[in-house]
Amino acid sequence: MPATTIETPRLLLRGWIDEDLEHWMAMHEDPRVVEFFPVTTRERLLAQAARMRERLVIDGYGWWVAQLKATGEFAGVFPLQEVPFQAKFTPAYEIGWRLPVEMWGNGYATEGAQAIIDFARDRLGLHQVVAMTAVLNERSQRVMRRLGMTRDPRDDFDHPRIEPGNPLRPHVLYRLRLR
Repeated sequence: MPATTIETPRLLLRGWIDEDLEHWMAMHEDPRVVEFFPVTTRERLLAQAARMRERLVIDGYGWWVAQLKATGEFAGVFPLQEVPFQAKFTPAYEIGWRLPVEMWGNGYATEGAQAIIDFARDRLGLHQVVAMTAVLNERSQRVMRRLGMTRDPRDDFDHPRIEPGNPLRPHVLYRLRLR
């Protein structure tokens, strides 16, 4: 199934094109963008992008690339995916956002994530989505709260893909009921 394109007032969420890889890589070279993500390699980032691109085409949802409608500029990525690890709250569908720093502070994360939430509810019929981040990442938690998501501290967890002792391992989980 081809990737669904989603429009918001200012964003176009679409499938990947070859030029997006350059922007994906540049975004991950900025220490402010990756502050709350484990360190990874260029090879791993390229492999991730290839898998994300493929899954978006196969499933019709996944990791969309965002571009500004007004200028065509790369504005980040917005995922909707099944949580790719086992935890006390899985199975679950996760939403998220990752934007280049020059896109921060404009409301794009909230706008794009709300479009993903609407898609999850209206097109996939999901009853709930979750979002997660490192406890230290207050910026993303503010976006989650703006989206109407709620946190129960009993749902907080240690991310199983981050090594013990790493300050990024403790994570918070936010939920949003869609129906």
